[in-house]
Amino acid sequence: MTNHGHTHSHDHDHSHDHGHHHHHDHDHSHDHDHSHDHGHHHHHDHDHSHDHGHHHDQAGITLAPNKKILEVEQDVLHHNQVMAARNRGYFEALNILPLNLVSSPGSGKTSLLERTLKEMKESLDFYVIEGDQQTVNDANRIAALDVPVIQINTGKGCHLESDMVFEAVKQLQMKPDGVLMIENVGNLVCPSMFDLGEKKRVVIISTTEGEDKPLKYPDMFHTSDICIINKIDLLPYLTFDVGKVKDYALQVNPNLKFFEVSATTGEGMNAWYDWLRTQVKPKKS
Repeated sequence: MTNHGHTHSHDHDHSHDHGHHHHHDHDHSHDHDHSHDHGHHHHHDHDHSHDHGHHHDQAGITLAPNKKILEVEQDVLHHNQVMAARNRGYFEALNILPLNLVSSPGSGKTSLLERTLKEMKESLDFYVIEGDQQTVNDANRIAALDVPVIQINTGKGCHLESDMVFEAVKQLQMKPDGVLMIENVGNLVCPSMFDLGEKKRVVIISTTEGEDKPLKYPDMFHTSDICIINKIDLLPYLTFDVGKVKDYALQVNPNLKFFEVSATTGEGMNAWYDWLRTQVKPKKS
């Protein structure tokens, strides 16, 4: 019965709680105080589960076949698609290459981005949007490289959305023919559903993660164009099988293009840079 309440909207929770309390009074009218305490505690649990459910709903996960939740989710996704199309038009008009960088936390995404910026900023104009739930650390690391960067803090939200990106882009005041690197919030679930108007989606996985990541998070690998396998310098110390992770990823998405790199040593980065150059018109010298 409690689980049933857990999956419903707040209104349902409340009435369910009230009903439960009422039922409890009927059964144990001789112990009114006790039932009142119990009811109060139960209500608290429901409040907590409501918060939890709401958070998951924001994340784009359907908790139950509850019409209200489904409609809200569809509205959010539809709005995001409309905004993504607006972003795409804006990027195309300026001949900007927008890349959406997605990964689990700890994949070395920021280190990869930093090294790319350091070694490529003379030949290409870069702009960066940093998505994080709380901190500005990553944005500070990018700003130190003298690259224009805008921070977006999503709070409880576990992904960036198109309208957030549009607001950030307006502040960046990008010149034509550049590259926009959007570092999404570290998460392999939520960002997969939200198109930001990017030209390519780049999923980054590290050798310190499980080889089964593509099977566990198929939506993310299915919607990505590029898969970067980072931290290959650690391969001698790990049991990670690069061939296996590629096979799994190709099962989900036969069109994925792979780069095997080490953002620490620089190994394999030139192939990634060459690909970037092919995607955008070079900076006018």
